[in-house]
Amino acid sequence: MDWARTIHVKSPVEIAIMREAGRINAETLAAVNELLQPGVTTADLNAAAEEVLRKYNAISPFKGYPGPYPYPASITVSINNELVHGIPGKRKLRAGDIVSVDCGTILDGFVADSAFTGGVGKISPQAGKLLEVTQGALYAGIDKLRSGNRTGDVSAAIQHFVESSGFHVTHEYTGHGVGRQMHEGPQVPNYGITGRGLLLRPGLTIALEPMVLIGTPATRLLADQWTVVSADGSLTAHFEHTVAVTEGEPFILTVL
Repeated sequence: MDWARTIHVKSPVEIAIMREAGRINAETLAAVNELLQPGVTTADLNAAAEEVLRKYNAISPFKGYPGPYPYPASITVSINNELVHGIPGKRKLRAGDIVSVDCGTILDGFVADSAFTGGVGKISPQAGKLLEVTQGALYAGIDKLRSGNRTGDVSAAIQHFVESSGFHVTHEYTGHGVGRQMHEGPQVPNYGITGRGLLLRPGLTIALEPMVLIGTPATRLLADQWTVVSADGSLTAHFEHTVAVTEGEPFILTVL
């Protein structure tokens, strides 16, 4: 991934723009979520996302993102054992699948970024628990995104929530600052030690994204050079919100 390491503190005006981008991002993911039905292709999901973005004259920071080759779609769609960066295409969803969808929105020069994992029809109890734990870990981390805490406090909260449920966090992919670019500093891993890391202060905007695996934290990269899967083929899940640090409660920007 191409990272801009600089940390940017946002003004209230900039955070307001990011909030609007976040609302559009949330609407985009809601439209995709409604299509999680057997027989729908992952390309159909991408088309639905692009339709919402066009409605607001917004664009995706994902499309054309530099890598082994420019990323070809506006969202990522990762199914079952695919952790992140799955490329939409002709693949059809099947009953029982769990589908992780990551989406970004650029509006007036600022980026919002969020993700969810949803089920296609009835999913297994194990998959249901995985989704519950991953989303719970996201909110455990968000609760620590407070002025005066450190990034290690956030990371440790995510790790403890996941590992106390018997699952694993990835050690290779992280949350990150977000703003004028999709990837800014600081990196916020899904594991860490309390009291360490960057001191959080108002105006920081961070895309927090627990990525959770059932069997092992190990991953591998598929031949398409984008899709990351669990090394043992076990199920994975991914939830994400863009959050602003304030003088008080964390401000989630990527909600309707």
